[in-house]
Parts: sequence; structure tokens; C-alpha cells
Amino acid sequence: MKKEKTTASHGTKVKLYQTVPDKILTACIWILLILIMIFILVPVLFIIASSFSDAKAVSAGKVFLWPVDFSLAGYQVIFQSPNIVKAFLNSVAYTVVGTVVSVSLTLLAGYPLARTDLKIRGFVMFLFTVTMFFSGGMIPTYLVVSKLKLIDSFWSMILPSAMGVWNVILIKTYIQSSIPGEIFESAAIDGCSDWIYFVKMVLPLSTPIIAVMVLLYAVGKWNDFFSALLYLNDVNKQPLQLLLRNILVSNDTTGMQLSLAEQMNRQELKTLLQYSLIIVSSVPVMLLYPFIQKYFVKGIMMGSIKG
Repeated sequence: MKKEKTTASHGTKVKLYQTVPDKILTACIWILLILIMIFILVPVLFIIASSFSDAKAVSAGKVFLWPVDFSLAGYQVIFQSPNIVKAFLNSVAYTVVGTVVSVSLTLLAGYPLARTDLKIRGFVMFLFTVTMFFSGGMIPTYLVVSKLKLIDSFWSMILPSAMGVWNVILIKTYIQSSIPGEIFESAAIDGCSDWIYFVKMVLPLSTPIIAVMVLLYAVGKWNDFFSALLYLNDVNKQPLQLLLRNILVSNDTTGMQLSLAEQMNRQELKTLLQYSLIIVSSVPVMLLYPFIQKYFVKGIMMGSIKG
């Protein structure tokens, strides 16, 4: 049985027909999406509720999806602790500088590989691709960083992971599929140099894929604690994620000035800090995503449909 449905599209009415199987399929899709949303939202709401609850209620397991005995004690401890504030600022610095460096290098590597007049691009692309499947490993990488005198330095968090080969492939593919070669030929006839063409033509036309690169690199840099674990020994240079890891995994809060430690049990405070720090460390990425989301799907799809 068919059901007629009238909708408006660009000022005209379009008649759509839905059969019973279509309705059943649509209902199943909606149910599946709602279940997925619930599975995602419940842990998030639990963490948010716990971070705004009293430490005793959190430790006793009384919190589920709504704060119990509303309290900002966890956030007060975080923002009153100089170590946590310093770690947060370190993470911001590593993310901002690392993202700028990584996106710049990726664009500078991807654009030449998209040019058909680069005779050695096949060989260079082969060398890049090999690194996706074979790597020296953690110890050789550490030795390289050590020989370069980067241990305990700011750049140890930036340079070892400065460029991802998969991202270079996305940039290369996007430029090839979205920017016609005739544009460069016309610009070259008018006397446009490669650099001017890259800056004034390629970059403006590559806004969607650049937005995708910013999001991918920024999230990766912000969540990176393993590089800090390997290369940073100075507590004053460690990012927020390493501090959070020490609290979550090692249950370590030493070195922090806990101004509320006299008012609550230390173990209860540790549990509360876990949830509060998760929220604080997640907020910057959550604020970044809405501004880039509209470019994300377009950039990923256009950068992956053609090799």
C-alpha cells in the first residue's frame, strides 16, 4: 500500500510515496539512531553529573544522570591548583603551535604531489606511503629525538608528530579533484608564480579540507599524552592530558596544592577530580567542533573519492 506525502521544495510541491516496507525501514533506522544516541549520551551525562556532585555522593555511587548535592568543589580544586592551570596552558600552547605547524607542512607536502608536472611525485608518494606501514618503532624514535637535543623541550611535542601521511594523501586528492589544472595554466600565462598561485588560489579554494586538517590535528595534539610521557620529564612542561592520566591510571595527586583537602577525604577528592578534569580537558575540543563541522563531511568526502 502506498501513501502519498506532499512536501515543498524550492516553491514547488513534490509528491513522495512511502510503502509499508519503507516505513518499517525508516522506523528501524530511527530506533537504531536513538539507541546509539543513548549509548553515547549516558556516559557523558554521568561524567557531567558526577563533576558537579558532592565528593561523598560520587564515591558512594549515588550519582547517575543528575548531580547529587550540587557542588563546584572539583572545579575549585582544579582552578586553584597552579599545576593544573599550568598543564592546561601547556596543552593549549602545544595544540595551537602544533596544529599550525602540522597543517602548514601537510599543505606544503600535499600540493606539490597534486601537480601533474612534478616528475618525481610517484617516487615521493611511494616513500611517504611506505612510512604508513613500516616505522622505526618507539625506541629508535626516542633515540632520534634525544640526539636532536629535544628531550624536555617544547618542540618534542611538536616535531615528532608534525605530519601525517594519510592527511597528506587527503590534501593531495582534494586538490586534484577540486581544483582544475586549467586554473594554474591560466594563472601561469598571466605571470603568476607557484607561491602566489598556492597562496591566492589553492588555499582559498581548499578551505573545507584545511578545516578538516585543523580539526584532526588539533584533536590529536590536545589528546596526546604519550609523547609527553616519553619526552618530558619537567613537571612544569607537561600537558593536562598527562596530569589526567596520572590521576586516572596512577591515582596520583602529589604535587598539587589541594586547597580543599582539609574539607574532604583525599580518596573522595581524587574520584571527584577524575570527572572534573575529564570535563575540563574535553571542553576545548567540544567548542572547536561546531565551527568546523560544516566543512568536515565535505572535506573528507571530496578528499577520499579519487586517488
